[in-house]
Amino acid sequence: MNTKLQEKDLRVISEQTLAHYQSRAHAFWEGTKDHDVTQNYQAFLEALPQRKGLSILDLGCGPGRDLKYFKNLGHHAIGLDGCPDFCQMARSYSSCEVWQQDFLKLDLPRQFFDGIFANASLFHVPSQELTRVLRELHQSLKENGILFSSNPRGDFEGWNGQRYGTYLELVEYQNFLKRSGFSLVHNYYRPQGKPCHEQPWLAVVAKKCSGPKPL
Repeated sequence: MNTKLQEKDLRVISEQTLAHYQSRAHAFWEGTKDHDVTQNYQAFLEALPQRKGLSILDLGCGPGRDLKYFKNLGHHAIGLDGCPDFCQMARSYSSCEVWQQDFLKLDLPRQFFDGIFANASLFHVPSQELTRVLRELHQSLKENGILFSSNPRGDFEGWNGQRYGTYLELVEYQNFLKRSGFSLVHNYYRPQGKPCHEQPWLAVVAKKCSGPKPL
């Protein structure tokens, strides 16, 4: 998107996108609770220290499917979502701490998390805000912390129904990560086993490697 978004535009983007999820929170749970994301779990966890008790942030935790998975492995998992119903559902389902926060107004502790799991969530951040948000995630990670993200691929930014999305291919997304102080560990496309043109999801494992570059 070439036109700079103003504060009121960003507010509308957050409010309408979150309202979409709020209006169909239970339908979303029914539609996603059985999704096989084993490949994503494995990619994220293999990049982390091989021990229990890691501090993990599930960014965009939704109703808590992945949050409960990490907790059951023995990790200290915390969820974060902007949708009130998702937060309530995630607390109930996982018995984990869940923070209700807008992605564009994050308030995160510094150097606290070993890893951040952002599955199908960061693509809702407008591109003009993405470097700032990634830098906030960078600051919240410990040294050599891991950021996992899985987002729909493409070359488009704007509204898709009632949800706002930023759809990036690997090279452009990698540039955002680099500017934010992350280095690429590896990437892959999903669903597994399909030809590339039938893999709409880009999954990326990145490591906190340095301070972000000046803007």
